[in-house]
Amino acid sequence: MAKAKKEEKSHKELRKEYTYNKLKGLGQEIIEEIEKNKVPNLKVPSRGTGNIVYDDAKRYYVLGDRYGRRSLGNVKQIRKLGQMVYVANFCKDLVAREKTATIREMYYVSEGWGISFKNQQESNIVGEDLEVTLGTTREDLGLMPEEDGASVYGDLTLFDEVEVNASKMGKSGYTISPTIDQVDFLDCNVDKVLAVETMGMFHRLVQENAHKRFNCLIVGLKGQAARATRRFIKRVNTELDLPVYICNDGDPWGFHIAQVIISGSAKLAHVNHDLATPDAKFIGVTASDIINYDLPTDKLKDVDVLRLKELSKDPRYKGDFWQTEIKKMLKIGKKAEQQSFSKYGLEYVVDTYFPAKFEEMENQA
Repeated sequence: MAKAKKEEKSHKELRKEYTYNKLKGLGQEIIEEIEKNKVPNLKVPSRGTGNIVYDDAKRYYVLGDRYGRRSLGNVKQIRKLGQMVYVANFCKDLVAREKTATIREMYYVSEGWGISFKNQQESNIVGEDLEVTLGTTREDLGLMPEEDGASVYGDLTLFDEVEVNASKMGKSGYTISPTIDQVDFLDCNVDKVLAVETMGMFHRLVQENAHKRFNCLIVGLKGQAARATRRFIKRVNTELDLPVYICNDGDPWGFHIAQVIISGSAKLAHVNHDLATPDAKFIGVTASDIINYDLPTDKLKDVDVLRLKELSKDPRYKGDFWQTEIKKMLKIGKKAEQQSFSKYGLEYVVDTYFPAKFEEMENQA
């Protein structure tokens, strides 16, 4: 049984306090430079590809030590720096009032600032610049994505404005909040997490009571996992000490979805410490599964082959397991979906496949 550690302040309160102080400090830094008759400037870490490095020890992408400066003394940077200050002030107000805004709403709000953005892509980039400058996350700043969260089902009790249990909220379970860092884990009576790529597989596992049979939380990723989903997985792994297992479609895109959860993405190198779960294990569908279970398949397309070759050169896939499975998939020229196990009946994946996978993981431990 995993129990959340008790603290004097809640997880939500600690994150809010840290973020508010960072935002306040940014403003104070600018004011102090003006009072000293200096030209205000901000140090902004570079997010260019040349400054994104795969850290072998941490097992995820991180930012290097390159950075640039945005200065009011540079005519070309005045607008960009002004936008950052406006966004920071907007976020400071959100954090202080415990409110949130979608990144789309912020874009429209900026129309009244007098220093508006050309388009939402520009406003998104400035939001990311603020993220990396302060060393915090977009969600902590009160900025939310538009997409719905993934679902989790199982015996996990959380406090999300009210106390809820993820196994008592209907068959769709608890929808992971974009503000997942404002949610406290109260109690957890499972010993692992099973994350699956498709909601079809999620609902199959719930119907077959996989959460009880494997004493696990079931997470439906809804394809490429949103940031909130990755943060949830990271938190239950580190705070509740729950091992994480990922099962996706047996193709290069399923491999990638899993690896983003495990080792993070290059684009989000500045927040991978909050999102990546390096100890998570991929348990299928593999090329070996396609052969061993004689699964229904589709032929690899040219784009699939190209993507597999790209993955084979990616530092996140340098381990023997990934190299073996990538080469084997290229050799057989086939891919398979999670639902392909239905060839043997709807219950097969729970009755046979996952028990075999978990036994295999235990033998490797």
